[in-house]
Amino acid sequence: MTASELPIELLAGAGTVIAAIVAARLAHTLGLPALLVFLGLGLALGESGAGIQFSDARVAEVLGLCALVLILAEGGLTTNWAHARPAMGGALLLATLGVAVATAVVAGCAHWLLGFDWRSALLLGAVLAPTDAAAVFSVLRRLPLPPMLSGMLEGESGLNDPPSVLAVTLLSSAGAAAHRAGEAAGHHTSAWLIAAEVAWELIGGLAIGLLTGLAGGYLLRRAALPSSGLYPVAVLGLIVAVYGAASVAAASGFLAVYVAAVVLGNARLPHHSATRGFAEGIGWLSQIGLFVMLGLLASPGRLPAQILPALLVGLVVVFLARPAAVTASMLTLRLRPPPGRGWPPRLPRWELQTHARGRPHWRIRARRVVPVPAAPARAIVTWREQAFLSWAGLRGAVPIVLTTIPLSSAVPGAARLFDIVFIVVIVFTMLQGPTLPWAARRLRVAAPAEPLEIEVEAAPLEELHADLLQVEVPEGSRLHGVEVYELRLPSAANLALIVRDAASLVPGPTTVLRAGDRLLIVCPANVRSQAERRLRAVSRSGKLAGWFGEHGL
Repeated sequence: MTASELPIELLAGAGTVIAAIVAARLAHTLGLPALLVFLGLGLALGESGAGIQFSDARVAEVLGLCALVLILAEGGLTTNWAHARPAMGGALLLATLGVAVATAVVAGCAHWLLGFDWRSALLLGAVLAPTDAAAVFSVLRRLPLPPMLSGMLEGESGLNDPPSVLAVTLLSSAGAAAHRAGEAAGHHTSAWLIAAEVAWELIGGLAIGLLTGLAGGYLLRRAALPSSGLYPVAVLGLIVAVYGAASVAAASGFLAVYVAAVVLGNARLPHHSATRGFAEGIGWLSQIGLFVMLGLLASPGRLPAQILPALLVGLVVVFLARPAAVTASMLTLRLRPPPGRGWPPRLPRWELQTHARGRPHWRIRARRVVPVPAAPARAIVTWREQAFLSWAGLRGAVPIVLTTIPLSSAVPGAARLFDIVFIVVIVFTMLQGPTLPWAARRLRVAAPAEPLEIEVEAAPLEELHADLLQVEVPEGSRLHGVEVYELRLPSAANLALIVRDAASLVPGPTTVLRAGDRLLIVCPANVRSQAERRLRAVSRSGKLAGWFGEHGL
């Protein structure tokens, strides 16, 4: 490209981005994941549309991995750790055991039903096993779901990339080496060496991401940068640097990126809202570039021949492999009694007391434990929630990007693998994405009164370390008819505004809440979880149930 061609290239690039933004707005109105319209735009610009030729799998792999780093960074920075922490056990199981189960189920069906050899079948299973962070975040964050459920899905989509990338890379390397050496010679790698490599990738990536996130948060809180716009750039620079550091150390760069981003996103850094907004913008730009590029890489002339195999593989993934992965993962979660008064037991503690003569001494003080009747054990994830977890396992850019690894390594059958995965992603994302709200309602897992955070960049909120929460009072909610003072929010939390019938209302203590109201609550971070628990309790059980529970009646 020469300097004289630069204006034309910039005009074409900017026009593509603007067209993608308009298409994303249309997809949002229709309830479709934006990746579908971005892929469609890439196909329209490709060899069968505008005629742009792009077939370099190596470039696609490199650019795809770069885009995934930025998308994972955005997902981690916008993850609320207070919501994700209780769900992290289930998310880890889905990202490890779930990926292994899904890979095995897809590989077995591909081998026995479609005649794939075992190496290609395992490669197909490993590619389709992970869910996609961009697809999950874009769809689920519009749904009012319980924190446990949404945290499990978001955590899984951020954590299942490292084991999947590792599995696809190992299988692609083995396939390429076997092809070069000849099938008769074979290619054998020590199982112990592979296990050690996998363990180091995961442990090293976790450690590097955690240390970088903690150190970066500590330094940024104490740094006085000359411009507020430098803080988002510094955060993103740290996250990209941690990918490079982990990869150089032969650890998982994707795991390091996600862990560092979660730590930094919850560290209450200066200009926190501006950082999240900047990360979301970079994430959207990465998604546009990634999906348009993958659409250009696809060859529409080859796709019709793989429609039937792709539909069969997609049905196996959605209705067999994903439910099996969710069921196997959830079965390993232990049953536990629900928390209640007197549980967990409060242990004795040491307290510093003072003698009458003024000399300090240590003395153990035992707390009285109030016995409560044993509550029946309840599964952490109910069958309805498991059904929704199964249906919400959206595939997106990640499976398509993973197929560029065997494609660039010249693994036999990689082009067919790419075409099958491309069709599976388009067809089944179009099927699952728009139906998620319907599925949440039918399975009764939606939580319409769930508090949602609103991002507002305001200096007073920064000084108070406070968040602005939005709570909607849905039809049939027990919040209807409750007076404001009966909410008994923490003293530091304030109900600042009620939006009712397209008009604003400054509430007083005796203001009665109505269905359809939207409440804006200013809530400091140290009491946010307490305020959210109180709002959920009132919306589920009414104003009196909370009072009786607090007074032991």
